[in-house]
Amino acid sequence: MEKWNNQKTKELIEVILAIKKEKEAKAFIRDLMTEKEIIEFGNRWKAARMLSSNLSYPKIQKETGLSTRTIARISDWLKNGKGGYKLMLKKLYSHHRNSSRKRLVMTD
Repeated sequence: MEKWNNQKTKELIEVILAIKKEKEAKAFIRDLMTEKEIIEFGNRWKAARMLSSNLSYPKIQKETGLSTRTIARISDWLKNGKGGYKLMLKKLYSHHRNSSRKRLVMTD
């Protein structure tokens, strides 16, 4: 079993799955993480979206402030990870295409 895959993280995932509204998610995430951590995760998600659109590392670095090493790691996870990025990109963007709402965009 992987180090991170334990009872504590299972309980964290259960809590995340229980979140139903944006307001709930914002409150929980802000209590769980520092502002710096939230910004970092937001930048990583943005990098994943940009990488999936085949944007260049320099463009991603400029938009997110992430190091090229972090961008490369995200790129590797997109290609060889557990499939989480791909799953969420597919789920959110296929939902976006089927929805009249325009909440989620590839770049801000």
